[in-house]
Amino acid sequence: MINERIERAKKLIEEAEAIIITAGAGMGVDSGLPDFRGNTGFWSEYPVIKDLGISFEDMANPQWFVTKPSLAWAFYGHRLNLYRDTIPHDGFAILLDLVKKKNTNYFIYTSNVDGQFQKAGFSEDKIVEIHGSIHHFQCSVSCTQEIWKADSNPIEIDMKKFEAMTIPKCKKCACIARPNIVMFSDWNFINERTYTQKIKFGKWKRENKDKKKVVIEIGAGRAIPTIQEYGDKVSRSTKTTLIRINPRESNVRETSAIGLALGGMDGIEKICF
Repeated sequence: MINERIERAKKLIEEAEAIIITAGAGMGVDSGLPDFRGNTGFWSEYPVIKDLGISFEDMANPQWFVTKPSLAWAFYGHRLNLYRDTIPHDGFAILLDLVKKKNTNYFIYTSNVDGQFQKAGFSEDKIVEIHGSIHHFQCSVSCTQEIWKADSNPIEIDMKKFEAMTIPKCKKCACIARPNIVMFSDWNFINERTYTQKIKFGKWKRENKDKKKVVIEIGAGRAIPTIQEYGDKVSRSTKTTLIRINPRESNVRETSAIGLALGGMDGIEKICF
């Protein structure tokens, strides 16, 4: 049964005139990145936070940049250092080769903040990072609407105490800086960069509205359902077919869509070769 769905997916990709790649945290698992699936997965990566009894939802909250910035930057600084050191897995290169064969007529729509698509060679102008980017900073008190690129210096962290030894500051007011990422209970996220990305995506969609499109969705779960909801929505169009790759949550709503219970890199290899 799954082999039939794989062959159908291959045919649809071959016939597609434009490609949309959507991705959640599961896209990075084959690169060795954590997906923070539930508190168990989160705490296994950050045992000190487990000892503090803090959940992922509690930790991913802008309040820490006010109440305990050394802890906030230990968490986000560790992730920033990790993402910088991570090499994108081979699935990224396979997808890049695929979109090149389609005359680079593609767009990326991802909830990941890790910058792995850019690192793998995808164009900055063809990516929407709906939850922002850890590689860009903003003021934690929004003294300005400016967003700036993080410098190349690593965040120094005392891993035993799980405290940041270096804490980035706002370029304007010298208050604590924070990543330009959407967090829980977040009223200070500056969305200008993400909004600009969405404008470019909207223009691309209008230019390709009459073309046959395939959405290749990788590693997007339902805990934070933004990516899956987008895939379900666009797959209702007769011009767009969804291919959902997820080892645990591959169910699809539209009869035209294809669900493949596979890991990210495995699924990419199977539908692209």
